[in-house]
Amino acid sequence: MIDKKTNIFRSKVLTFCLVFGLPFLSVAQKPNWQNLDLKADSSFGISTEKAYAELLKGKKSAKVIVAVLDGGVDVGHEDLKSVIWINKKEKPGNGKDEGRNGYADDINGWNFLGSAKGSINYETLELTRLVRRDSAKFAGSDATSVAPADLTAFEDYKKNKAELEKELAEAKGGLEQFSGIKMAIDELVKKMGKENPTLEDFKALKPADAKEENLQRIMLQQLQKSTFQDFYKAQILAGYEHYKSQVDFNLNTGYDPRPIVGDNPNDSKEKFYGNNDVKGPDARHGSHVSGIIGGIRNNDLGIKGVADNVEIMAVRCTPNGDERDKDVANSIRYAVDNGAKVINMSFGKSYSWDKAVVDEAVKYAVSKDVLLVHAAGNDNNNLEVEKNFPDPRYLDGGVASTWITVGASGWLNDGSIKASFSNYGKTTVDVFAPGVNINSTVPDSKYEKFNGTSMAAPVVAGLAALIRSYYPKLKAAEVKDIIMKSVVKVEQPVTIKDDSGSKTVLFSDLCVSGGIVNAFNALKLASEYKR
Repeated sequence: MIDKKTNIFRSKVLTFCLVFGLPFLSVAQKPNWQNLDLKADSSFGISTEKAYAELLKGKKSAKVIVAVLDGGVDVGHEDLKSVIWINKKEKPGNGKDEGRNGYADDINGWNFLGSAKGSINYETLELTRLVRRDSAKFAGSDATSVAPADLTAFEDYKKNKAELEKELAEAKGGLEQFSGIKMAIDELVKKMGKENPTLEDFKALKPADAKEENLQRIMLQQLQKSTFQDFYKAQILAGYEHYKSQVDFNLNTGYDPRPIVGDNPNDSKEKFYGNNDVKGPDARHGSHVSGIIGGIRNNDLGIKGVADNVEIMAVRCTPNGDERDKDVANSIRYAVDNGAKVINMSFGKSYSWDKAVVDEAVKYAVSKDVLLVHAAGNDNNNLEVEKNFPDPRYLDGGVASTWITVGASGWLNDGSIKASFSNYGKTTVDVFAPGVNINSTVPDSKYEKFNGTSMAAPVVAGLAALIRSYYPKLKAAEVKDIIMKSVVKVEQPVTIKDDSGSKTVLFSDLCVSGGIVNAFNALKLASEYKR
């Protein structure tokens, strides 16, 4: 799933504020902070700008194709359009497959979530699909009526069903809460008689009761840094729509959009389906990821990506819901077969329908010298304990050698450096990278700040592409080695929260490398790298 939990993280905080009347605070950070240098700029970025100024100036580089496996990319964005991959084997718009790869008119990539009928937007979670599948066999059964050979599967079904019911109840509760908040704000704004009330309008408001007094206090805080419309869209509507989509689609066993694609979703070996609409119905997440990797650096517009000589290949496999293993496997193979040397995967889920088919695709990518970069996830989970798919550990043993799992960090070099939402793991997360308040590209040539390991992963994918661009003879495994060895170590203890409460740990307990990736150090090491 494209994990949008941290994109509504502040909405959850706001809910608490609205209910209890507490101020909602945010801490400012410097623009482009993820590319800044800790010593020079007091922001724990990855020293990209320092690397360009001191190490790369005047040097030649080779083009690197980076595949963005995501929910869609706006290929016409002002800060992306000149770095979008173009399949020169295809003639656009004629419906023919000149490249003979099975995908007609795949000019900028491929969409495994569509057909001539259109494209999927919302999907169920994998948990929902597993419960739906197993209900056909086990609904109404108990341990005495199930065949001995099916007892393990039956127990899994009961556990999954209980978890689904729990999540659905929580989603319904969240929807009810946000509906109430939305209604209260809508009523207050209607009473004020203005569609977009200003800070001065809220100062002049005379609250009729305690609820309006709480709303006024929150709005006076918020409108010092935002317009009402921006606040309402980012905080209120985002939370409301998140829970509504969970109830209506993600956790709804009666919802199935797959007939839009027209494939057999249970046939993991099926490869040739989809359409060439790489933008899809919701390209915010994938466009944001793409800008972090390779947003045009020298056009005086918007943002600066990490890498300056890349082509972004858009491969759509992730809906607003959980991705299917079949689509992920096909997307990896498509990217590899069409020349991608780095693959960014800013998605994940807690359950897997067919991990084996993804493992096969990952092994294929490894064999073709491709580096895979994956977001660790946004549940503040310890991945030594909790599952997060896809992962580099094969079912039949062994680990993918060219895979990097990325956690998210903030810009302050203190005990809060680990993003509060980021998953972690002493042996399961490789590195951390900036993933808080990252400004990047969204559709229609606009820009927004997002939070998430979804933002941290493309920082690393951009770094990997930068290394491969300036040192093209390096293999994927060597690039990973360089990235791991060149991190800036986090020396101070950091604070994390788990079921037992807050505790202080060493950063080396949160990831293999014990640090934050660094472009300057990595490129310096690459220039000296001994095979």
